[in-house]
Amino acid sequence: MIIDRVQVEAINSFSNLELLKEVYGLIWILPILTLLLGITIEVLVIVWLEREISASIQQRIGPEYAGPLGLLQAIADGTKLLFKEDILPSRGDIPLFSIGPSIAVISILLSFLVIPLGYRFVLADLSIGVFLWIAISSIAPIGLLMAGYSSNNKYSFSGGLRAAAQSISYEIPLTFCVLAISLRVSNSSSTVDIVEAQSKYGFFGWNLWRQPIGFLVFLISSLAECERLPFDLPEAEEELVAGYQTEYSGIKYGLFYLVSYLNLLVSSLFVTVLYLGGWNLSIPYISFFGFFQMNKMVGILEMTMGIFITLTKAYLFLFISITIRWTLPRMRMDQLLNLGWKFLLPISLGNLLLTTSSQLVSL
Repeated sequence: MIIDRVQVEAINSFSNLELLKEVYGLIWILPILTLLLGITIEVLVIVWLEREISASIQQRIGPEYAGPLGLLQAIADGTKLLFKEDILPSRGDIPLFSIGPSIAVISILLSFLVIPLGYRFVLADLSIGVFLWIAISSIAPIGLLMAGYSSNNKYSFSGGLRAAAQSISYEIPLTFCVLAISLRVSNSSSTVDIVEAQSKYGFFGWNLWRQPIGFLVFLISSLAECERLPFDLPEAEEELVAGYQTEYSGIKYGLFYLVSYLNLLVSSLFVTVLYLGGWNLSIPYISFFGFFQMNKMVGILEMTMGIFITLTKAYLFLFISITIRWTLPRMRMDQLLNLGWKFLLPISLGNLLLTTSSQLVSL
């Protein structure tokens, strides 16, 4: 069989094209892997911070033996859960029992797609970014409800029902707060556009000053969505024996705690993006690299500074939420629902009506 030169060149070009496609696919995986690595490190830092802050509030020592300053304690706990025995309930629904934690984790991880850490440093700059986050975060309670139902345990099922009721109660006020920002303040639902709209007037351009009522409602609703004290009714140990995760052990048990801290991190980042100016420093400063005309390093410096500023603002919210957890007592279930339906919902709706009315008047 004789193959002429044209056929050989065609085969070589085809093989090179396939190789380029594979390399291009690997390059697109790198940002996702980097994001996952960063999220993992952030969760470990949050766990360590919560232990240190709670120890300081309660005048205890806190973790100090596992690594310097106890930094390796969270890694040790995760390793222990990874190798513990995975016990399954004999009369439970095993497929739903296994899928529940995965649905909760995946729904929270997808929320990071629309969070900008710096200028154009976002995986998906969508025109409906904030509402995509609300839609995705609403899937997590389904996983919790599946976990409680499939455990064949009345306490677990009650915890799952509480998680679903709590999510529905506080998702609506949170959505109204986001809608007020999108309609009036930023005229866009893109997370990048919302941050850029706040950068026009520096510190005084933050949505915190334009929407103070919405900020307070969003703050309370975010804590309720994260099931943090005083809103941790789905996991009330005194009443429900740890709620929907009573029958879980090993890595599946650890996934629920991962969901809790991931949700707290997502809420902190969205508070930063929606109300605290995102990656903008909001303070006039002179760029050292721009002064010496080092233009090649300006982009890297701005991206690094943007990520640092965003995380600093997010950790401010984290500190507030951790302090509230170790300060306020737990609410009753009727108080939780009354706060959501009788107070936060009318307040957020009134804030939205005032916002849209002012927009109509300005036209």
